[in-house]
Amino acid sequence: MAENEGRVRNPGIPLDIGWVEASIVNLPCTQRRAATHKTRRSIKKEWQAAWLLRAVSCLDLTTLDGDDTPGNVSRLCHKGKNPVRQDLVKQLGVEELKITVGAICVYPERVEGAVKTLKDLGCASIPVASVAAGFPAGQTPLKLRVEEVKTAVAYGAREIDIVISRSYVLTGKWEALYDEVRQFREACGDAHLKTILATGNLGTLTNVRKASLVCMMAGADLIKTSTGKEAVNATFEVALVMVRAIRDYYQRTGYKVGFKPAGGIRSAKDALSWLALMKEELGDEWTKPDLFRIGASSLLLDIERQLYHHITGSDPAEPAHVVVPAVT
Repeated sequence: MAENEGRVRNPGIPLDIGWVEASIVNLPCTQRRAATHKTRRSIKKEWQAAWLLRAVSCLDLTTLDGDDTPGNVSRLCHKGKNPVRQDLVKQLGVEELKITVGAICVYPERVEGAVKTLKDLGCASIPVASVAAGFPAGQTPLKLRVEEVKTAVAYGAREIDIVISRSYVLTGKWEALYDEVRQFREACGDAHLKTILATGNLGTLTNVRKASLVCMMAGADLIKTSTGKEAVNATFEVALVMVRAIRDYYQRTGYKVGFKPAGGIRSAKDALSWLALMKEELGDEWTKPDLFRIGASSLLLDIERQLYHHITGSDPAEPAHVVVPAVT
């Protein structure tokens, strides 16, 4: 998440427990707004290709499997450099944009290999992100979780995706949550901190808003809905609560915090809906990879299909050469 010139990274603020405790979510209004979003918003056909390419640039391309090997990571990095088939890129006339994904995300043990591969490919500008802090459950001792963050940074990770202790949210221990995230932020140093709320575990939308505020106060650079492993992942209801917390935090502090929905985003149409939501609620700056990322497993392949259809007017057979790793 490279910083835009002139934009100050969110340093966090002292915990404002009064602001947190005063948070209330209007559930009927949130549900109504979320339910109507996809049905009332569309992007006209002539603009769809441009927005789909924007979605590609916001993808976190990820492999988080127990059988990950240096070869898996190398293939992931190659796909990250050229996420869209080059014949489609040429026919769209966008070669000069040099479109890549937003980041390559791996476990800490695979960070060094990813950094080296990207450097060898001449695209070291693509950041390597690492999950850490006991991902996905966050149930290991805090000292070990902090050390895992430091290790990933030492290996070359420029972004760290941590998971919070959901029990602190469920029991209202906001000071403990703040202190935990603050330690992760300090362990990150110059690496950007992406804080996963695991909203499917938090019980209520009010809890989601409170957790969002606390994580931003503690210095999160981006707040993320899910690990992708919960029963319920990214939903528009949750997103509305989180992005409006981001807006409120920005209006009060002047610091911009990013957002990432993850889990259950499968189609190009879904991607367009998420981009539309960000533009409507936060503005165009939050539709770019500096402040917006998308996590999904099959999204990239469907975007390529839709781009093919945009160019030719027909549906392709599944491209045999395309490697589609998991995106979280």
